[in-house]
Amino acid sequence: MTTTAVATRRLLLVDDDEDACRLLGEVLERESYEIIRALSVEEAMAKFHREGPFDAVLTDLRMPGASGLDLLQHVRQFDPDALVLVLTAFGDAAAAGEAIRAGAFDFVSKPYDLAALRLTLARALERRHLASTQRSRPASKEEGSTGSRIEKDGEPVLVGRSPAVIEVMKTVARVAPSQTTVLVTGETGTGKELVARILHGYSGRAKQNFVAVNCSALAEGLLESELFGHVKGAFTGAAGSRPGLFREADRGTLFLDEVGDISPALQARLLRAVQEHEVVPVGSETPIKVDVRLVAATHRDLAAMVREGKFREDLYYRLNVVSIALPPLRERRQDIPLLIDHFLLTLAERHGRGRIALDPAAQAMLLAYDWPGNVRELQNVLERALVLAAQDVIGPEHLPGQVGSHTAHGTERMITLEGAPSAAPELIPLAEVEKRHVLQVLKATGANRERTSRILGISQRTLTRMLKRWGMTRPANNTH
Repeated sequence: MTTTAVATRRLLLVDDDEDACRLLGEVLERESYEIIRALSVEEAMAKFHREGPFDAVLTDLRMPGASGLDLLQHVRQFDPDALVLVLTAFGDAAAAGEAIRAGAFDFVSKPYDLAALRLTLARALERRHLASTQRSRPASKEEGSTGSRIEKDGEPVLVGRSPAVIEVMKTVARVAPSQTTVLVTGETGTGKELVARILHGYSGRAKQNFVAVNCSALAEGLLESELFGHVKGAFTGAAGSRPGLFREADRGTLFLDEVGDISPALQARLLRAVQEHEVVPVGSETPIKVDVRLVAATHRDLAAMVREGKFREDLYYRLNVVSIALPPLRERRQDIPLLIDHFLLTLAERHGRGRIALDPAAQAMLLAYDWPGNVRELQNVLERALVLAAQDVIGPEHLPGQVGSHTAHGTERMITLEGAPSAAPELIPLAEVEKRHVLQVLKATGANRERTSRILGISQRTLTRMLKRWGMTRPANNTH
């Protein structure tokens, strides 16, 4: 007996309403699904074990006797990765939450919007395929490294291969072995502390302390005591002496984040510490020698503050011996896919999860967003999505509102491979965003499906199904 090259998707459809079960089954059969029907949970359980495996289970929630929730729990007990969609006329939030917590992929209310149901089912099956493909893909020695991230023996990494990031790392590599003071500038969330840690890790001080302080987070009096230390009785509450962060960082690196926020009086004391390599604890008159490599950072324009008389010029030049400017994420868009891969790997490990796949539509939204919070915002968005993605595939519904809203109202910002945005704004459905992005990458690769699927992070089989769904024929000159 011969078999077809592409396996038919098998669905177990469960509904105590015989007419509803038959009609929905006929609709899905016209979509080339093989449907196994059951009119009760007990019958469904028997068929699950006798006639399985199934690609998905669609079950009504409210039925006499055992409920669809009971079936969901039973199915997932035997197959933790089972794909279950819950169907019900009782579309209340409590039932939806209960089903999702129990592991349902989605919750569909009756009467069905058949087009939406077909789309949800297709998306669910696609997600399962993405997740299984991601889990079965062997880890590569080069994954997330060669040409995409700079690291040293497990130390913090700078991910990217854009010209701007490469220039940053060239400067870091050149200046790290020296004792030179470095000023790191850039918007909030661009990774200024990360660069400071890499500078420390690549220096001869790597085995000594790296001490970081956010100057904007502490009041002036407290920051002074934190930096320089204090002696017993120096002020009310000083029950004992404290060495201060300069002394804690002795022979190591001290990172002063948001140095532009310190007061003029404290700027004078900091200047003395930098010039003389010594500190005087609060309440003392005895200077103490320190050997500290200083790295400062700010999102402010210190040169403009000097001109306005808000920052000491002599301190500015002491701090700005070497300057490293970090670009915002919107100016290094080609690094976003690399950052996504890196964060999904590290976050999955942190949360004890397996490989997490990314739905193409969600990827398109992440690529289109401007990221005002830069790399830090991207990491936070991905962590939120990973926690919400119970099926090991991140979809558009797992992304926060500002990302989806930006994509829906700013599809014109969809990037090309070179990172250049298109011109005219246009309001289009999310499915069209996905289609345009896929076809854009396909065109850029010269219709090479192998390269296209690799760039998109999907299988060639998935790409072929997408193109078939959009009525795209296989190019005659391409065998992939």
